[in-house]
Parts: sequence; structure tokens; C-alpha cells
Amino acid sequence: MPRWSADNIPWDQFDARKLHPDHLALVKAASLTESNAAHYTVYLRNVFKGDAQLTGLLGEWQLEEEQHGRMLGRYAELADATFHYAEAFQAFKDGYVIPVDVETSVRGSRVGELQARCIVETGTSSFYTAMAEATEEPVLRAICRRIAGDEFRHYRMFLDGVRQYQEMERVPLWSRLKVTIGRVREADDDELAFAFHCGNSREQTYDHARSNRAYAQAAYRLYRRHHTEKVVGMIFKASGLNSRGWLSRLAARWAWSKLQDRSAAA
Repeated sequence: MPRWSADNIPWDQFDARKLHPDHLALVKAASLTESNAAHYTVYLRNVFKGDAQLTGLLGEWQLEEEQHGRMLGRYAELADATFHYAEAFQAFKDGYVIPVDVETSVRGSRVGELQARCIVETGTSSFYTAMAEATEEPVLRAICRRIAGDEFRHYRMFLDGVRQYQEMERVPLWSRLKVTIGRVREADDDELAFAFHCGNSREQTYDHARSNRAYAQAAYRLYRRHHTEKVVGMIFKASGLNSRGWLSRLAARWAWSKLQDRSAAA
């Protein structure tokens, strides 16, 4: 069961004057992607069929992710009376469908699948951490801090799985790096762009490039250098690399430079 609830959020402290419009737009999109955990749970349970311990943990993970979506959706409705979370989520589910009828991971191994989940949780934990530090609105800050804590725990859960399955599968480093690069590149796929569209501009025809630019413009400006350093370290650790070595430091500098370039271009 989730470790916190709506009762832990100071809803009565909401201050619209302190809410940046870009932050609200991101919240609307995030409420939809978080709420979609049930589909991923079906997929992951198929991939890890026979592992009762992990599939049990996935059930808990799903409940926490769905709670994130509900809390963010409630917040978005509080901040914007014209936003209807349930309708936006239905539009997102109808338009973004992932194949779940599988028996093996699309990453090529169970290690690869768990590693990919680590990278996703790296992204979400850093996003909510950056949002909590960037926003001046007290309710949004409280929600993001709670969610960030959950996402860090989820990362550790999947990382434990990576280490357990690596003992059995012995996936070579080059293959793990291929998964890392592939999953990082997927940040520009349809999921985030379409969620941003459904949360903020459903009256328009969906255009991936336009929605992707709008999401990037709002999201990338949240981040500071220490966030990118944390992200790179977590990704390196999940990939089987030294998270504190010279290569990690070099990659963190490159990532920060790249992020600044994309933020300016967006």
C-alpha cells in the first residue's frame, strides 16, 4: 500500500499566485503518465512470470504510481477549474497504447528490462526533485517531495532486481549499455509529448514535434547542474559502470551542457 495519502498534503495552503504556468502544464502531463501504470504492470508481470517476489512488488509499485497520478490530477483541477483529469486520462489511454501481450522483454533480457525501469525511475525522481526545488507553490512542493521519495525507492527496487538477475543471466556490459542508450533516447518518444498534448491542448490536432518542444521548453528549465550529476550517477550504476569515476564526471558535464542547449533551443 502507498506510504502516504491525500491527508498528508496541505491542500488548504494552495496559493495560485505562486504557481508558474509551465509547472502546472507539466503537472497535467505527469498526472496522465503516472496513472497509466496498470498497463506497464501487466507487461512486467508477463516478463517476470514465475518470480512471485518481484511480481508482488510490482503490485505495490502500481498502487503508488497510480496514487501519484491521482494526487497530481487533483492538484491540477484545484489550480485550473477547466481541467478535467478523468477526461484527459481517458484521452491519453485511448491514444497511447503499449503492447502488453508478451512473454519476453523487448529489452532482450530480464536484466535489460529492469535496467530500463531504473532509467525511467531515474528520470521521474529527478523530475519531481527539480520541480519541488523550482516551485514556490507550497502544495505542489509537498506533493513533488512525496512523489520524488517514492520514485527513489522504486529505483532502488529495480536496481536490486538488476543485480539479482545479472547473477543469473550474466548480460555483457556492451548489451547493458545498448539498453541504456536506447532507453534514454526514448525520452523523445510519444508518451511524454502525447501526455502533454492531452493535458494541455486537446482542442488542437496532435502534433508530436510541437508537443515535444512544448514539453521540453517547460521541463528542461527545471533542472540544475546537481540534478544532472545525480541522474548520470544513477544511470551509470544501473548500467554496471562506476558511478563516481572520471567517466561519470565527464558524462555529467556533457549532459549538463546538452540540457542547456536543448532548453535554449526549445
